[in-house]
Amino acid sequence: MSMYGRDPWGGPLEIHADSATDDDRSRNLDLDRAALSMTSRQLDETQQSWLLAGPGDQGKKKKYVDLGCLIVSRKLFLWSLGAVVAAAALAGLITLIVKTVPRHHRPRPPPDNYTLALHKALMFFNAQRSGPIPKHNNVSWRGNSGMKDGISDPSYGKSLVGGFYDAGDAIKFNFPASFAMTMLSWSVIEYSAKYDAAGELGHVKEIIKWGVDYLLKTFNSSADTIDRIATQVGQGATSGGANPNDHYCWTRPEDIDYPRPVYECHSCSDLAAEMAAALAAASIVFKDNKAYSQKLVHGAATLWKFSRNQRGRYSEGGSDASIFYNSTSYWDEFVWGGAWMYLATGNASYLQLSTHPKLAKHAGAFWGGPDYGVLSWDNKLTGAQVLLSRLRLFLSPGYPYEEMLRTFHNQTGIVMCSYLPVFNSFNRTKGGLIQLNHGRPQPLQYVVNVAFLASVYSDYLEASDTPGWYCGPNFFPAGVLRDFARTQIDYILGKNPQKMSYVVGFGKRYPKHVHHRGASIPKNGVKYSCKGGWKWRDTKKPNPNTIFGAMVAGPDRQDGFRDVRTNYNYTEPTLAGNAGLVAALVSLSGEGTGVDKNTMFSAVPPMSPTPPPPPAPWRP
Repeated sequence: MSMYGRDPWGGPLEIHADSATDDDRSRNLDLDRAALSMTSRQLDETQQSWLLAGPGDQGKKKKYVDLGCLIVSRKLFLWSLGAVVAAAALAGLITLIVKTVPRHHRPRPPPDNYTLALHKALMFFNAQRSGPIPKHNNVSWRGNSGMKDGISDPSYGKSLVGGFYDAGDAIKFNFPASFAMTMLSWSVIEYSAKYDAAGELGHVKEIIKWGVDYLLKTFNSSADTIDRIATQVGQGATSGGANPNDHYCWTRPEDIDYPRPVYECHSCSDLAAEMAAALAAASIVFKDNKAYSQKLVHGAATLWKFSRNQRGRYSEGGSDASIFYNSTSYWDEFVWGGAWMYLATGNASYLQLSTHPKLAKHAGAFWGGPDYGVLSWDNKLTGAQVLLSRLRLFLSPGYPYEEMLRTFHNQTGIVMCSYLPVFNSFNRTKGGLIQLNHGRPQPLQYVVNVAFLASVYSDYLEASDTPGWYCGPNFFPAGVLRDFARTQIDYILGKNPQKMSYVVGFGKRYPKHVHHRGASIPKNGVKYSCKGGWKWRDTKKPNPNTIFGAMVAGPDRQDGFRDVRTNYNYTEPTLAGNAGLVAALVSLSGEGTGVDKNTMFSAVPPMSPTPPPPPAPWRP
């Protein structure tokens, strides 16, 4: 009998069982074990585990799982695999729920009072439109009016259709209308995001365009040089007693059939500079429409040239200007208009003029005065100083402008100090209304303007990482200016001794007898004559039409108010007053603060390293 095995070198090993001795068998067994040991060392661990398994283990379930580079417990492997599958299933379920279940966003907070009032205040301009009324005007009791303006005056003979009526009458005054458009444009440049958030950006831009398009009609805007401007349409003076005009007759604008004369000026530097400011500011608002923006810039440059060459005051040309809008000088308009011209064009010659010390001195920058710190249709110096302080804070032009810009900046700080109650620079009513016009009637148009200045200057400080400013040795944080602005606007919106909102349609109690022809006469198909409308003027019944958003003239210095239609010192709204109101409201509206730092400088070239041009020659 033979048995075969393998020698340690892999060769066959034959053993004859019948002839082998015990020693041979023992030696052969040792050789087999040695061969097995050498063979097993050549196998990997997995093969060894299989090889070492007993005969009974081959048919049983394995306790380990071979993962190639890792051997793990089968039980642990199955638990891990199950956990991964369960986690994937849970993640898929959560994803499905998130995608299929309706999302419930946290509701936006309700609009604040400033935003609610802003919606109303802008509607006033819709009610003041002259010319063809757009279908979307949203003032049902207004219709087309003044459709023959300019043409009906044989001495003028060109169309002046459009624009805005100034107040409760039907006169179109360029001076306050231009200031109103400048203020609205300034507010859009600073706070376009807030207008957009309130859903009013398109509306306010449409209002501005309606206004500046009319201004372009009042002079030859396509020319480089002009010798006159149409300054007014309609007549308000009552000379001669019963002459039909816009003050003697109480008539809806749609029913006017009496003459509407056109007044022109041949030397009115203040008006021309203000109109230039309006067109220049509007050109920044419409910078995305390059052709239209350039049209506005060209018109502004033409007006500016006229203002500098034909010296004279707006109110010196006769007409009603000397009665209703008697401008005191044109120097402040030169500083104001020059600043806007520079911002719209980037032409340094305008900045050189606005920062010229002699010009500033003529404008009253160094001596103050009873109206120092007051911004109005007549006094632009304070507004110009704030505007030029913005230039210094954000661009810092340096030489040769720095000295005068620093002066304007310092004086702006002094003006802001004067608004704070602690300094008593201006009297206040017991209810807290600042008396910027020294207790004279119609105070609110001045209050809203400085509320805007304080609010926007506060935003300038914060945007330039300036925590506040000094009033003498005392430091005040920027936020106190916004607080001041809030107190004044809150007073106007109803937080006053009368518990009366002076913005029509806002709040529970507001004036019902507004001094306004269109609002006081019903739209009933009846055309009332010049004197036939007097019964609507004199009635004690509330106006049949609500002129939403109109800010009336305001209370007296004892916080008293008489809601009487015939007393315009209490109840008449104005275009310029409402523009300041809109600017103040949008600056305070919304949850956040802050101005758009870059839009205003879209036309301004880099201030360095290009050396500044030499100063322009001064001509008084």
